[in-house]
Amino acid sequence: MAITKANVLDFIHIFHDKMQEHRQALTDMDQAIGDGDHGINMSRGLKAVEEKLPTVEEKNIDDIFKAVGMTMVSTVGGASGPLYGTAFMKAGMVTKGKETLEAQDLVTIFDAAIEGIKTRGKSETGEKTMLDAIVPARDAYAKAIEAGKSITEALAAAEAAAWDGVEYTKTIIATKGRASYLGERSIGHQDPGATSITYLIQAAKEAGEKAGA
Repeated sequence: MAITKANVLDFIHIFHDKMQEHRQALTDMDQAIGDGDHGINMSRGLKAVEEKLPTVEEKNIDDIFKAVGMTMVSTVGGASGPLYGTAFMKAGMVTKGKETLEAQDLVTIFDAAIEGIKTRGKSETGEKTMLDAIVPARDAYAKAIEAGKSITEALAAAEAAAWDGVEYTKTIIATKGRASYLGERSIGHQDPGATSITYLIQAAKEAGEKAGA
C-alpha cells in the first residue's frame, strides 16, 4: 500500500505530539551533555510546524516536506534546526512530483536525509549524534522491504534498530558539538539528537499503522 499525502501530514502531527510529550526528558538529556535546550527547541520548532501545516496541506508531498524543513531551520535553535531542516528539505527534493510514496521511496528519503545530516553536521556515525540512530534504522528498513515486509513492518524494524543506536550512544565518547567538551565524561549518557530522531521514526511507524500501510 502506498503512502498518501494525508499519511504524511498525520506523521508530522504525531511527531509534533511526541516532541511535546518528551520535551522535558530530551531537555534533561541535553543538560547532562550539551546545551540543555534540545527538548525546548524541538518542542518550539514542531509547534511552529504545526501552525504552518494548514497553509501547505493542499500542496504536494515535496512542498510539505520543504515547508517543514524551512520552518525548523528558522525556529529551532542550536544544531538541531539546521540538521532536521536539512533532512526534511532533502526529503522534499527526492519526492518532487510524487502524489504517493511507495516502500522504496522511503529508502530514498532515508538516504537523502542522512546525506544532508552528514554534510550539514560534518559528521559520521560513531560520533554520538543522531546519525547513530538514523543510519541503522535506514539499513533495517531497507533489509525488511527487501525481505517482502510491509512498510509498517519495515518501519517497526527501523525503530527497533534506532533504539539500539540510542543505546549505543551511551557507550561512546561524543566528538561533535558541546558534548565533545566532556570527553570521556560523555560516556554513559544517551544522545538527545539520536533520541529525538528515533521518536520521528516511531511517529512514521504509528502513522503507517493508522493507514494500514
